[in-house]
Amino acid sequence: MKRPQGFDRQEVPASAPAPLRHEPEARDEQRREAAPARGVGTVTEPIPVIADPSAAQAAPAAPPAEAEPVRTPRTETSTDTSPYSRLPTNREIDKALRAARRERKRLERGEVRRFTKRSRRRRIMWLAAAAVVAGLVLSVALIAYSPLLALKHIQVTGTSRLDAKAVEKKLSDQLGTPLPLLDQAGISSDLAAFPLIRSYTVESHPPDSIIVRVVERQPVGVIQRGAAYTLVDAAKVPISSSEKRPDGYPLIAASGGAADVDADSGFAAAASVLSALPADVLAQVDTIAAKTKDDVSFTLRGNGATVVWGSAEDSSLKAADLGALLKSAPGSSRYDVSSPHSVTTG
Repeated sequence: MKRPQGFDRQEVPASAPAPLRHEPEARDEQRREAAPARGVGTVTEPIPVIADPSAAQAAPAAPPAEAEPVRTPRTETSTDTSPYSRLPTNREIDKALRAARRERKRLERGEVRRFTKRSRRRRIMWLAAAAVVAGLVLSVALIAYSPLLALKHIQVTGTSRLDAKAVEKKLSDQLGTPLPLLDQAGISSDLAAFPLIRSYTVESHPPDSIIVRVVERQPVGVIQRGAAYTLVDAAKVPISSSEKRPDGYPLIAASGGAADVDADSGFAAAASVLSALPADVLAQVDTIAAKTKDDVSFTLRGNGATVVWGSAEDSSLKAADLGALLKSAPGSSRYDVSSPHSVTTG
């Protein structure tokens, strides 16, 4: 059995001189003593080798070996850091959570905007339209009450028998009123004071003028009421009254009301016939009579000839036949056009 080196060495007393050691061994031992421990645990010192004194004396002295460079032990540092080497603080955790919440909200807003793009566009269009309408309404309201559109000029047109200046003076109570706020009922009431006005229209000409276009009533004949003669139109509306019969208008001897009141009355039939006659024939009519709607007849000025008209139907055709008969048989005393396809004279 092989024993470890130095097992059988003898103990040397303390008073014995220290054995001689080679210089390299001494340097190695000094380095080992000076070097720091690399790890935790017990370091076994090397067993020194004791040289034989006799061999040391017999052997020539060896040249001193070159000194080896002293190596400084290098501390090894690990490049791998453990994830648990440093834990974040509560402040850092709160900051990270707030950042995560902000990022989540940003993403959610982006998704909501992406999915509601069409509805938002439609809502924007409706809001824009509402804003335009509101702006127009506000503008109209401001203009309506603005003094810039106050009425300053009134012009009346379409009058022949009426005095236009009198009509304008009657409407002067509307002056100073903004054009959109003119009192239409008041204008109608003012114009009702003129019986000759059959209808009218009011045209606004901003910023401060209106034009009143009137349509006068056209008289068709005269009605005798006692000793007075009243000029009336086809609606039997009195136009003027006088004690003397007006020239140029036939005397109507017919009963009943106007067509809007009684369409089958004699007056309605006579007024319809007079309205259908040409101007040259109408100027020759002296008197017209009608008890019913089917027995209209009238007399002519000059020779006093009688015209049997019949009903008011086919008045245009009968008027043409009468004109032809007056030219072909001017001396006749009776013209019967009650049947337009078979007229007679006598």
